[in-house]
Amino acid sequence: MPIIFLLIFLGCAGLIGYAIYLQLFEDLLPCPLCVAQRIAYWVIGITALLAYFNQTRSAILKICRGLVIFFAMMGAVIAGRHAWLIRFPESFECGISPEEVFLNALPLAQWWPTMFEANGDCADTSWKFLFLTIPDWSLITFMLIGITALLSGLKRK
Repeated sequence: MPIIFLLIFLGCAGLIGYAIYLQLFEDLLPCPLCVAQRIAYWVIGITALLAYFNQTRSAILKICRGLVIFFAMMGAVIAGRHAWLIRFPESFECGISPEEVFLNALPLAQWWPTMFEANGDCADTSWKFLFLTIPDWSLITFMLIGITALLSGLKRK
């Protein structure tokens, strides 16, 4: 289905937009793992858009589909770690983490600090919806994106 990749792109764009809304209007600063998830959504969205515009080129479509699945898996790993840290904060050291130093040193953080600068606390649980935190929802979303991209490649009989 050609529209699947456009929907994945639009979904990623919407999630990134909502993350910016939470940051600017609800004062939820992104932590290093949040920023890593934002990067995953960006990469998935751009790759899905490439897949959408290359529906007729089978090889490019397959590569893009594989990359969307791979990036969704990486995003799920990051979101899973984030959800784990929220549930077991005693395993998390307070202070500046190596991830925060690394992400804030990237050119992206200087180029667009609102989007890519990590200043928040990874164990913050101030936002919940249906008893799930942002990383929980992100984990579910990454898994759904990966499964959707995988199923889009299956041949119908």
